[in-house]
Amino acid sequence: METKYIFITGGVASSLGKGIISASLGKLLQARGYHITIQKFDPYINIDPGTLNPYEHGECYVTADGMETDLDLGHYERFTGIETTRDNSVTTGRIYLSVIERERRGDYLGKTIQVVPHITDEIKRRIQLMERNCQKDKACPLDFVITEIGGTIGDIESQPFLEAIRQLRWELGPTRALNVHLTYVPYLAAAGELKTKPTQTSVKQLQGLGIQPEVLVLRTEHPLSEDLRAKVAHFCNVDVQAVIQSQDLPSIYEVPVNMLRQGLDAIILKKMGIEPGTPPELGPWRDFLERRKRATKEIKIALVGKYDLQDAYKSIIESLAHAGTYHDHQVRTVFVNSENITSKNVAELLSPMAGIVICPGFGSRGIEGKIIAAEYGRTHDLPTFGICLGMQMMVVEFARHVLGYPDANSAEFAADEHTKSSTAQHHYHVIDLMEEQKSITQMGGTMRLGCYDCELSKGSKTWEAYHQDAIIRERHRHRYEFNNQYQEAFENHGMKCVGINPASNLVEIVEIPTHRWYIGTQFHPEYSSTVLHPHPLFMSFIKACIDGTTEA
Repeated sequence: METKYIFITGGVASSLGKGIISASLGKLLQARGYHITIQKFDPYINIDPGTLNPYEHGECYVTADGMETDLDLGHYERFTGIETTRDNSVTTGRIYLSVIERERRGDYLGKTIQVVPHITDEIKRRIQLMERNCQKDKACPLDFVITEIGGTIGDIESQPFLEAIRQLRWELGPTRALNVHLTYVPYLAAAGELKTKPTQTSVKQLQGLGIQPEVLVLRTEHPLSEDLRAKVAHFCNVDVQAVIQSQDLPSIYEVPVNMLRQGLDAIILKKMGIEPGTPPELGPWRDFLERRKRATKEIKIALVGKYDLQDAYKSIIESLAHAGTYHDHQVRTVFVNSENITSKNVAELLSPMAGIVICPGFGSRGIEGKIIAAEYGRTHDLPTFGICLGMQMMVVEFARHVLGYPDANSAEFAADEHTKSSTAQHHYHVIDLMEEQKSITQMGGTMRLGCYDCELSKGSKTWEAYHQDAIIRERHRHRYEFNNQYQEAFENHGMKCVGINPASNLVEIVEIPTHRWYIGTQFHPEYSSTVLHPHPLFMSFIKACIDGTTEA
Protein backbone atom coordinates (compact mmCIF):
# COMPACT_ATOMS: atom_id res chain seq x y z
CA MET A 1 0.00 0.00 0.00
CA GLU A 2 1.11 3.56 -0.65
CA THR A 3 2.36 5.50 2.36
CA LYS A 4 -0.39 7.60 3.94
CA TYR A 5 0.05 10.87 5.83
CA ILE A 6 -1.78 12.06 8.95
CA PHE A 7 -1.16 15.66 9.99
CA ILE A 8 -1.76 16.66 13.62
CA THR A 9 -2.37 20.36 14.24
CA GLY A 10 -3.41 22.27 17.34
CA GLY A 11 -5.50 25.31 18.12
CA VAL A 12 -6.77 27.57 20.92
CA ALA A 13 -3.78 26.97 23.23
CA SER A 14 -0.42 25.26 23.34
CA SER A 15 0.47 22.26 25.51
CA LEU A 16 -2.80 20.45 24.81
CA GLY A 17 -1.03 17.16 24.16
CA LYS A 18 -0.55 16.89 20.38
CA GLY A 19 2.49 14.73 21.05
CA ILE A 20 0.50 12.31 23.23
CA ILE A 21 -2.32 12.12 20.67
CA SER A 22 0.24 11.51 17.89
CA ALA A 23 1.96 8.78 19.92
CA SER A 24 -1.37 7.19 20.90
CA LEU A 25 -2.59 7.11 17.29
CA GLY A 26 0.72 5.62 16.23
CA LYS A 27 0.36 2.94 18.92
CA LEU A 28 -3.14 2.02 17.74
CA LEU A 29 -2.13 1.77 14.09
CA GLN A 30 0.89 -0.29 15.13
CA ALA A 31 -1.37 -2.64 17.09
CA ARG A 32 -3.34 -3.19 13.88
CA GLY A 33 -0.17 -4.38 12.16
CA TYR A 34 0.78 -1.22 10.28
CA HIS A 35 4.33 0.09 10.05
CA ILE A 36 4.37 3.69 11.25
CA THR A 37 6.66 6.54 12.08
CA ILE A 38 6.00 9.90 13.74
CA GLN A 39 7.76 13.17 13.03
CA LYS A 40 7.70 16.58 14.69
CA PHE A 41 7.94 19.89 12.82
CA ASP A 42 8.77 22.77 15.16
CA PRO A 43 8.29 26.37 13.98
CA TYR A 44 11.13 27.95 15.99
CA ILE A 45 14.22 29.18 14.17
CA ASN A 46 16.79 27.31 16.27
CA ILE A 47 18.48 24.56 14.25
CA ASP A 48 17.57 22.15 17.05
CA PRO A 49 16.65 22.40 20.76
CA GLY A 50 20.21 21.56 21.83
CA THR A 51 21.06 25.14 22.84
CA LEU A 52 17.68 25.95 24.37
CA ASN A 53 17.36 26.44 28.11
CA PRO A 54 15.20 23.65 29.62
CA TYR A 55 12.97 26.37 31.07
CA GLU A 56 12.25 27.43 27.50
CA HIS A 57 11.50 24.07 25.98
CA GLY A 58 11.79 21.30 28.57
CA GLU A 59 14.01 18.30 28.05
CA CYS A 60 16.24 17.94 25.00
CA TYR A 61 15.77 14.40 23.69
CA VAL A 62 18.47 12.63 21.66
CA THR A 63 17.91 10.10 18.88
CA ALA A 64 20.08 7.03 18.35
CA ASP A 65 21.77 8.69 15.36
CA GLY A 66 22.70 11.74 17.42
CA MET A 67 20.05 14.38 16.72
CA GLU A 68 19.04 16.75 19.52
CA THR A 69 15.26 16.98 19.34
CA ASP A 70 12.03 18.06 20.98
CA LEU A 71 10.86 16.03 23.98
CA ASP A 72 7.81 14.79 22.02
CA LEU A 73 10.10 12.32 20.24
CA GLY A 74 10.56 10.71 23.65
CA HIS A 75 6.78 10.20 23.82
CA TYR A 76 6.80 8.70 20.33
CA GLU A 77 9.47 6.18 21.29
CA ARG A 78 8.06 5.33 24.73
CA PHE A 79 4.60 4.64 23.29
CA THR A 80 5.52 2.83 20.07
CA GLY A 81 8.99 1.41 20.65
CA ILE A 82 10.16 2.76 17.27
CA GLU A 83 13.66 4.23 17.05
CA THR A 84 13.44 7.76 15.70
CA THR A 85 16.21 9.48 13.73
CA ARG A 86 17.22 12.98 12.69
CA ASP A 87 14.60 12.78 9.93
CA ASN A 88 11.84 12.63 12.58
CA SER A 89 12.61 16.12 13.89
CA VAL A 90 12.68 19.27 11.76
CA THR A 91 12.70 22.94 12.73
CA THR A 92 12.20 26.14 10.77
CA GLY A 93 15.91 26.74 11.33
CA ARG A 94 16.85 23.50 9.55
CA ILE A 95 14.46 24.26 6.70
CA TYR A 96 15.84 27.77 6.12
CA LEU A 97 19.45 26.61 6.56
CA SER A 98 18.96 23.95 3.89
CA VAL A 99 17.37 26.40 1.45
CA ILE A 100 20.01 29.08 2.07
CA GLU A 101 22.85 26.58 1.58
CA ARG A 102 21.34 25.50 -1.73
CA GLU A 103 20.93 29.12 -2.79
CA ARG A 104 24.60 29.82 -1.98
CA ARG A 105 25.64 26.83 -4.11
CA GLY A 106 23.63 28.19 -7.02
CA ASP A 107 21.14 25.31 -7.06
CA TYR A 108 18.22 27.67 -7.77
CA LEU A 109 19.89 29.07 -10.90
CA GLY A 110 19.53 32.70 -9.86
CA LYS A 111 15.82 32.61 -8.99
CA THR A 112 14.40 34.82 -6.26
CA ILE A 113 14.06 32.66 -3.14
CA GLN A 114 10.62 32.93 -1.53
CA VAL A 115 8.62 31.29 1.26
CA VAL A 116 6.33 29.91 -1.45
CA PRO A 117 7.46 27.82 -3.25
CA HIS A 118 11.00 27.29 -1.95
CA ILE A 119 10.46 27.04 1.81
CA THR A 120 7.20 25.13 1.45
CA ASP A 121 8.76 22.76 -1.10
CA GLU A 122 11.58 22.00 1.34
CA ILE A 123 9.03 21.31 4.09
CA LYS A 124 7.15 18.93 1.77
CA ARG A 125 10.41 17.22 0.86
CA ARG A 126 11.21 16.68 4.55
CA ILE A 127 7.72 15.34 5.26
CA GLN A 128 8.09 12.74 2.51
CA LEU A 129 11.78 12.00 3.11
CA MET A 130 11.22 8.88 5.21
CA GLU A 131 8.85 7.42 2.60
CA ARG A 132 11.53 7.91 -0.06
CA ASN A 133 14.19 6.38 2.18
CA CYS A 134 11.97 3.35 2.73
CA GLN A 135 11.40 3.01 -1.01
CA LYS A 136 15.17 2.72 -1.43
CA ASP A 137 15.29 0.10 1.32
CA LYS A 138 12.87 -2.59 0.15
CA ALA A 139 12.96 -4.29 3.58
CA CYS A 140 11.61 -1.17 5.28
CA PRO A 141 7.86 -0.81 4.62
CA LEU A 142 6.15 2.36 5.83
CA ASP A 143 2.35 2.49 5.87
CA PHE A 144 1.70 5.68 7.83
CA VAL A 145 3.66 8.85 8.55
CA ILE A 146 2.14 10.87 11.40
CA THR A 147 3.36 14.46 11.27
CA GLU A 148 2.84 16.73 14.27
CA ILE A 149 2.99 20.44 13.46
CA GLY A 150 4.23 22.36 16.51
CA GLY A 151 2.74 25.60 17.71
CA THR A 152 -0.86 26.81 17.49
CA ILE A 153 -3.06 27.85 14.58
CA GLY A 154 -2.67 31.61 14.21
CA ASP A 155 1.06 31.66 14.97
CA ILE A 156 3.00 33.50 12.27
CA GLU A 157 5.82 30.95 12.53
CA SER A 158 3.55 28.00 11.67
CA GLN A 159 2.09 29.38 8.43
CA PRO A 160 4.68 27.93 6.00
CA PHE A 161 4.14 24.47 7.52
CA LEU A 162 0.37 24.76 7.21
CA GLU A 163 0.68 25.91 3.60
CA ALA A 164 2.95 22.92 2.92
CA ILE A 165 0.47 20.40 4.33
CA ARG A 166 -2.37 22.13 2.46
CA GLN A 167 -0.48 21.58 -0.77
CA LEU A 168 0.40 17.99 0.12
CA ARG A 169 -3.18 17.10 0.99
CA TRP A 170 -4.27 18.43 -2.40
CA GLU A 171 -1.47 16.64 -4.26
CA LEU A 172 -1.87 13.28 -2.50
CA GLY A 173 -5.66 13.18 -2.36
CA PRO A 174 -8.14 12.34 0.46
CA THR A 175 -7.18 8.69 0.79
CA ARG A 176 -3.48 9.48 1.33
CA ALA A 177 -3.54 12.65 3.45
CA LEU A 178 -5.75 13.66 6.35
CA ASN A 179 -5.79 16.33 9.08
CA VAL A 180 -6.54 15.76 12.77
CA HIS A 181 -7.02 19.02 14.65
CA LEU A 182 -6.67 19.19 18.43
CA THR A 183 -8.40 22.05 20.26
CA TYR A 184 -9.41 23.02 23.78
CA VAL A 185 -12.96 23.24 25.17
CA PRO A 186 -12.77 25.46 28.27
CA TYR A 187 -15.17 25.22 31.20
CA LEU A 188 -16.48 28.49 32.65
CA ALA A 189 -17.20 27.77 36.30
CA ALA A 190 -19.25 30.94 36.81
CA ALA A 191 -21.62 29.95 34.01
CA GLY A 192 -21.33 26.21 34.63
CA GLU A 193 -20.82 25.65 30.90
CA LEU A 194 -18.36 24.19 28.44
CA LYS A 195 -17.66 26.64 25.62
CA THR A 196 -17.17 25.53 22.00
CA LYS A 197 -16.58 28.96 20.46
CA PRO A 198 -12.75 28.74 20.74
CA THR A 199 -12.88 25.44 18.83
CA GLN A 200 -15.14 26.89 16.16
CA THR A 201 -12.84 29.90 15.76
CA SER A 202 -9.75 27.69 15.55
CA VAL A 203 -11.30 25.50 12.85
CA LYS A 204 -12.41 28.58 10.89
CA GLN A 205 -8.80 29.85 11.02
CA LEU A 206 -7.66 26.50 9.67
CA GLN A 207 -10.32 26.56 6.95
CA GLY A 208 -9.21 30.08 6.06
CA LEU A 209 -5.78 28.61 5.31
CA GLY A 210 -7.36 26.07 2.97
CA ILE A 211 -7.38 23.09 5.35
CA GLN A 212 -10.58 21.29 6.37
CA PRO A 213 -9.90 18.96 9.31
CA GLU A 214 -11.48 15.52 8.95
CA VAL A 215 -11.18 14.68 12.66
CA LEU A 216 -11.39 16.89 15.75
CA VAL A 217 -9.94 15.90 19.11
CA LEU A 218 -11.32 18.10 21.89
CA ARG A 219 -9.17 18.44 25.02
CA THR A 220 -11.35 18.95 28.09
CA GLU A 221 -11.39 18.64 31.86
CA HIS A 222 -15.09 17.67 31.84
CA PRO A 223 -17.06 15.07 29.83
CA LEU A 224 -18.61 16.36 26.62
CA SER A 225 -22.29 15.65 25.97
CA GLU A 226 -23.53 14.19 22.70
CA ASP A 227 -25.33 17.47 22.01
CA LEU A 228 -22.13 19.45 22.42
CA ARG A 229 -20.21 17.11 20.11
CA ALA A 230 -23.03 17.39 17.55
CA LYS A 231 -22.87 21.19 17.79
CA VAL A 232 -19.11 21.18 17.15
CA ALA A 233 -19.57 18.79 14.22
CA HIS A 234 -22.29 21.00 12.72
CA PHE A 235 -20.34 24.26 12.92
CA CYS A 236 -16.99 22.76 11.88
CA ASN A 237 -18.11 20.60 8.91
CA VAL A 238 -16.98 17.37 10.60
CA ASP A 239 -18.84 14.07 10.99
CA VAL A 240 -20.18 13.77 14.52
CA GLN A 241 -18.45 10.41 15.05
CA ALA A 242 -15.19 12.14 14.10
CA VAL A 243 -15.47 14.51 17.07
CA ILE A 244 -13.37 12.79 19.75
CA GLN A 245 -13.00 13.93 23.33
CA SER A 246 -9.67 13.77 25.12
CA GLN A 247 -10.60 14.20 28.76
CA ASP A 248 -7.92 14.59 31.43
CA LEU A 249 -6.85 11.14 32.66
CA PRO A 250 -4.78 9.97 35.64
CA SER A 251 -1.97 8.87 33.31
CA ILE A 252 -0.89 9.73 29.76
CA TYR A 253 -0.60 5.98 29.15
CA GLU A 254 -4.39 5.66 29.34
CA VAL A 255 -4.83 7.91 26.30
CA PRO A 256 -4.38 5.12 23.66
CA VAL A 257 -7.10 3.06 25.35
CA ASN A 258 -9.38 6.11 25.51
CA MET A 259 -8.78 6.83 21.82
CA LEU A 260 -9.41 3.17 20.95
CA ARG A 261 -12.68 3.22 22.93
CA GLN A 262 -13.90 6.14 20.80
CA GLY A 263 -12.65 4.59 17.55
CA LEU A 264 -10.13 7.27 16.55
CA ASP A 265 -8.01 4.80 14.58
CA ALA A 266 -11.04 3.19 12.89
CA ILE A 267 -12.47 6.58 11.85
CA ILE A 268 -9.15 7.59 10.29
CA LEU A 269 -8.77 4.29 8.45
CA LYS A 270 -12.28 4.57 6.99
CA LYS A 271 -11.66 8.10 5.82
CA MET A 272 -8.47 6.93 4.12
CA GLY A 273 -10.25 4.13 2.27
CA ILE A 274 -9.24 1.22 4.51
CA GLU A 275 -11.70 -1.19 6.12
CA PRO A 276 -10.81 -1.10 9.85
CA GLY A 277 -11.75 -4.66 10.71
CA THR A 278 -11.48 -5.92 14.30
CA PRO A 279 -10.19 -3.39 16.84
CA PRO A 280 -6.78 -4.21 18.33
CA GLU A 281 -6.64 -5.80 21.78
CA LEU A 282 -3.70 -3.81 23.21
CA GLY A 283 -3.09 -6.75 25.55
CA PRO A 284 0.42 -5.97 26.89
CA TRP A 285 -0.46 -2.26 27.11
CA ARG A 286 -3.60 -3.01 29.14
CA ASP A 287 -1.54 -5.35 31.34
CA PHE A 288 0.83 -2.47 32.07
CA LEU A 289 -2.07 -0.18 32.99
CA GLU A 290 -3.65 -2.81 35.24
CA ARG A 291 -0.35 -3.41 36.99
CA ARG A 292 0.07 0.34 37.41
CA LYS A 293 -3.38 0.62 39.02
CA ARG A 294 -2.70 -2.30 41.37
CA ALA A 295 0.60 -0.80 42.56
CA THR A 296 -0.46 0.83 45.82
CA LYS A 297 2.88 0.91 47.64
CA GLU A 298 4.92 4.07 47.11
CA ILE A 299 8.60 4.94 47.20
CA LYS A 300 10.07 8.42 47.06
CA ILE A 301 13.02 9.15 44.79
CA ALA A 302 14.91 12.43 44.99
CA LEU A 303 15.65 14.14 41.69
CA VAL A 304 18.68 16.25 42.51
CA GLY A 305 18.91 18.91 39.80
CA LYS A 306 18.67 22.62 39.17
CA TYR A 307 15.75 22.91 36.74
CA ASP A 308 12.55 23.13 38.80
CA LEU A 309 10.40 22.12 35.86
CA GLN A 310 8.84 18.70 35.33
CA ASP A 311 9.50 18.62 31.58
CA ALA A 312 13.23 19.25 32.13
CA TYR A 313 13.64 15.67 33.39
CA LYS A 314 10.69 14.11 31.55
CA SER A 315 12.43 10.95 30.32
CA ILE A 316 13.98 10.25 33.73
CA ILE A 317 10.63 10.65 35.50
CA GLU A 318 8.92 8.35 33.00
CA SER A 319 11.72 5.76 33.18
CA LEU A 320 11.42 5.65 36.97
CA ALA A 321 7.65 5.25 36.64
CA HIS A 322 8.03 2.38 34.14
CA ALA A 323 10.41 0.53 36.44
CA GLY A 324 8.24 1.19 39.47
CA THR A 325 5.20 -0.30 37.75
CA TYR A 326 7.05 -3.51 36.88
CA HIS A 327 8.12 -3.74 40.53
CA ASP A 328 4.51 -3.12 41.64
CA HIS A 329 5.29 0.26 43.20
CA GLN A 330 4.31 3.83 42.51
CA VAL A 331 7.35 6.08 42.23
CA ARG A 332 6.91 9.56 43.62
CA THR A 333 9.71 11.79 42.38
CA VAL A 334 10.62 14.66 44.69
CA PHE A 335 12.57 17.48 43.09
CA VAL A 336 15.45 18.66 45.29
CA ASN A 337 17.06 21.84 44.01
CA SER A 338 20.81 21.28 44.14
CA GLU A 339 21.38 25.03 44.65
CA ASN A 340 19.72 24.68 48.05
CA ILE A 341 21.65 21.63 49.26
CA THR A 342 24.29 22.24 51.93
CA SER A 343 26.23 19.95 54.24
CA LYS A 344 23.94 21.13 57.05
CA ASN A 345 20.57 20.33 55.43
CA VAL A 346 21.44 17.38 53.16
CA ALA A 347 20.31 14.76 55.69
CA GLU A 348 17.00 16.51 56.20
CA LEU A 349 16.42 16.65 52.43
CA LEU A 350 17.60 13.16 51.44
CA SER A 351 17.14 10.84 54.44
CA PRO A 352 13.37 10.39 53.77
CA MET A 353 14.14 9.15 50.25
CA ALA A 354 14.43 5.55 49.08
CA GLY A 355 17.01 6.59 46.49
CA ILE A 356 18.69 9.52 44.73
CA VAL A 357 18.99 10.37 41.05
CA ILE A 358 21.67 13.00 40.41
CA CYS A 359 20.40 14.59 37.23
CA PRO A 360 22.17 15.70 34.05
CA GLY A 361 22.63 19.33 33.08
CA PHE A 362 25.10 21.98 31.97
CA GLY A 363 26.84 24.86 33.70
CA SER A 364 28.27 25.40 37.16
CA ARG A 365 25.08 26.50 38.92
CA GLY A 366 24.10 23.98 41.61
CA ILE A 367 27.18 21.79 41.14
CA GLU A 368 28.35 21.83 44.77
CA GLY A 369 24.89 20.69 45.89
CA LYS A 370 25.10 17.71 43.55
CA ILE A 371 28.51 16.83 44.98
CA ILE A 372 27.14 17.00 48.55
CA ALA A 373 24.21 14.77 47.50
CA ALA A 374 26.61 12.25 45.95
CA GLU A 375 28.65 12.15 49.16
CA TYR A 376 25.52 11.61 51.24
CA GLY A 377 24.37 8.74 49.02
CA ARG A 378 27.83 7.14 49.09
CA THR A 379 28.41 7.42 52.85
CA HIS A 380 24.85 6.41 53.85
CA ASP A 381 24.56 3.39 51.54
CA LEU A 382 21.56 5.01 49.85
CA PRO A 383 20.92 3.82 46.27
CA THR A 384 22.33 6.56 44.05
CA PHE A 385 22.07 6.87 40.27
CA GLY A 386 24.17 9.55 38.53
CA ILE A 387 23.34 10.34 34.92
CA CYS A 388 25.81 12.19 32.65
CA LEU A 389 26.75 15.30 34.68
CA GLY A 390 25.41 13.41 37.72
CA MET A 391 27.98 10.67 37.10
CA GLN A 392 30.70 13.27 36.70
CA MET A 393 29.84 14.82 40.07
CA MET A 394 30.00 11.36 41.68
CA VAL A 395 33.53 11.09 40.28
CA VAL A 396 34.49 14.56 41.53
CA GLU A 397 33.09 13.82 45.00
CA PHE A 398 35.02 10.54 45.22
CA ALA A 399 38.23 12.27 44.12
CA ARG A 400 37.85 14.97 46.77
CA HIS A 401 36.88 12.82 49.75
CA VAL A 402 38.41 9.39 49.05
CA LEU A 403 41.40 9.99 46.79
CA GLY A 404 42.39 13.05 48.78
CA TYR A 405 42.26 15.65 46.00
CA PRO A 406 40.33 18.43 47.81
CA ASP A 407 40.32 20.73 44.78
CA ALA A 408 39.27 18.08 42.25
CA ASN A 409 36.75 19.31 39.73
CA SER A 410 35.60 19.17 36.15
CA ALA A 411 37.40 21.30 33.60
CA GLU A 412 33.93 22.55 32.64
CA PHE A 413 33.66 24.53 35.87
CA ALA A 414 37.08 25.55 37.07
CA ALA A 415 40.06 27.44 35.67
CA ASP A 416 43.42 25.84 36.33
CA GLU A 417 44.33 28.17 39.15
CA HIS A 418 41.26 26.99 41.07
CA THR A 419 41.95 23.28 40.59
CA LYS A 420 45.51 22.97 41.86
CA SER A 421 46.20 20.90 44.90
CA SER A 422 47.48 22.93 47.82
CA THR A 423 50.25 20.35 48.34
CA ALA A 424 51.30 19.58 44.76
CA GLN A 425 51.56 21.45 41.50
CA HIS A 426 49.05 19.24 39.71
CA HIS A 427 45.76 19.89 37.93
CA TYR A 428 43.00 17.67 39.31
CA HIS A 429 40.63 17.76 36.35
CA VAL A 430 39.19 14.31 36.96
CA ILE A 431 36.61 15.26 34.32
CA ASP A 432 38.10 16.88 31.24
CA LEU A 433 37.46 17.77 27.61
CA MET A 434 37.93 15.21 24.89
CA GLU A 435 41.06 16.12 22.96
CA GLU A 436 39.19 16.60 19.69
CA GLN A 437 36.73 18.96 21.42
CA LYS A 438 39.30 21.46 22.65
CA SER A 439 39.40 23.47 19.41
CA ILE A 440 35.59 23.71 19.07
CA THR A 441 34.02 27.10 19.79
CA GLN A 442 30.41 26.56 18.68
CA MET A 443 27.86 25.22 21.19
CA GLY A 444 25.21 23.53 19.07
CA GLY A 445 25.61 19.94 17.85
CA THR A 446 29.29 19.67 18.86
CA MET A 447 29.04 17.15 21.70
CA ARG A 448 29.32 13.39 21.69
CA LEU A 449 25.80 12.61 20.55
CA GLY A 450 23.87 9.42 19.82
CA CYS A 451 24.54 5.72 20.36
CA TYR A 452 27.96 4.33 21.23
CA ASP A 453 29.10 0.86 22.27
CA CYS A 454 30.04 0.14 25.86
CA GLU A 455 31.82 -3.01 27.08
CA LEU A 456 30.77 -4.13 30.57
CA SER A 457 32.97 -5.69 33.23
CA LYS A 458 31.83 -9.23 33.94
CA GLY A 459 30.52 -9.68 37.47
CA SER A 460 29.74 -6.00 38.07
CA LYS A 461 26.34 -4.80 39.30
CA THR A 462 25.85 -3.07 35.97
CA TRP A 463 26.63 -6.27 34.07
CA GLU A 464 24.05 -8.09 36.18
CA ALA A 465 21.50 -5.34 35.57
CA TYR A 466 21.97 -5.70 31.81
CA HIS A 467 21.29 -9.44 32.06
CA GLN A 468 24.98 -10.21 31.70
CA ASP A 469 25.35 -8.66 28.27
CA ALA A 470 28.97 -8.07 27.30
CA ILE A 471 28.33 -5.12 24.95
CA ILE A 472 25.54 -2.55 25.22
CA ARG A 473 24.67 0.51 23.13
CA GLU A 474 23.43 3.71 24.78
CA ARG A 475 22.80 7.33 23.81
CA HIS A 476 25.10 10.19 24.76
CA ARG A 477 24.82 13.95 25.03
CA HIS A 478 27.91 15.48 26.60
CA ARG A 479 31.22 17.16 25.91
CA TYR A 480 33.38 16.32 28.96
CA GLU A 481 34.72 12.87 29.87
CA PHE A 482 36.22 10.89 32.73
CA ASN A 483 39.97 11.65 32.73
CA ASN A 484 41.64 8.28 32.12
CA GLN A 485 44.91 9.30 33.78
CA TYR A 486 43.12 8.89 37.14
CA GLN A 487 41.50 5.54 36.37
CA GLU A 488 44.03 3.46 38.29
CA ALA A 489 43.69 5.65 41.40
CA PHE A 490 39.90 5.33 41.34
CA GLU A 491 40.06 1.56 40.82
CA ASN A 492 42.55 1.11 43.68
CA HIS A 493 40.33 3.02 46.09
CA GLY A 494 37.07 1.23 45.35
CA MET A 495 35.31 3.06 42.51
CA LYS A 496 35.41 0.69 39.56
CA CYS A 497 35.24 1.71 35.92
CA VAL A 498 32.90 -1.07 34.77
CA GLY A 499 31.85 0.28 31.37
CA ILE A 500 34.39 1.23 28.69
CA ASN A 501 33.88 2.38 25.11
CA PRO A 502 35.91 -0.21 23.18
CA ALA A 503 36.77 2.16 20.31
CA SER A 504 38.00 5.15 22.34
CA ASN A 505 38.75 3.54 25.73
CA LEU A 506 36.61 6.24 27.37
CA VAL A 507 35.00 5.39 30.71
CA GLU A 508 31.21 5.18 30.40
CA ILE A 509 30.13 3.67 33.76
CA VAL A 510 31.48 3.81 37.30
CA GLU A 511 30.21 1.91 40.31
CA ILE A 512 31.15 1.10 43.89
CA PRO A 513 30.67 -2.68 44.22
CA THR A 514 30.63 -2.62 48.04
CA HIS A 515 27.74 -0.12 48.06
CA ARG A 516 24.09 -1.20 47.97
CA TRP A 517 23.68 0.53 44.57
CA TYR A 518 25.98 3.37 43.55
CA ILE A 519 26.26 3.65 39.77
CA GLY A 520 26.99 6.55 37.44
CA THR A 521 26.61 6.49 33.66
CA GLN A 522 28.14 8.94 31.22
CA PHE A 523 25.30 8.13 28.82
CA HIS A 524 21.55 8.76 29.17
CA PRO A 525 19.73 5.46 29.80
CA GLU A 526 16.41 7.29 30.19
CA TYR A 527 16.25 7.83 26.43
CA SER A 528 15.89 4.08 25.85
CA SER A 529 13.17 3.18 28.35
CA THR A 530 9.72 2.39 26.89
CA VAL A 531 6.39 1.36 28.38
CA LEU A 532 6.71 -2.27 27.32
CA HIS A 533 10.51 -2.48 27.70
CA PRO A 534 11.67 -0.59 30.82
CA HIS A 535 15.38 0.15 30.95
CA PRO A 536 17.41 -2.49 32.86
CA LEU A 537 19.39 0.06 34.89
CA PHE A 538 16.23 1.77 36.11
CA MET A 539 14.76 -1.65 36.90
CA SER A 540 17.84 -2.54 38.94
CA PHE A 541 17.93 0.84 40.68
CA ILE A 542 14.25 0.73 41.71
CA LYS A 543 14.65 -2.82 42.99
CA ALA A 544 17.55 -1.69 45.20
CA CYS A 545 15.44 1.23 46.47
CA ILE A 546 12.51 -1.06 47.30
CA ASP A 547 14.76 -3.62 48.98
CA GLY A 548 16.27 -0.84 51.08
CA THR A 549 12.89 0.37 52.33
CA THR A 550 11.82 -3.21 53.07
CA GLU A 551 14.94 -3.84 55.14
CA ALA A 552 14.50 -0.53 56.94
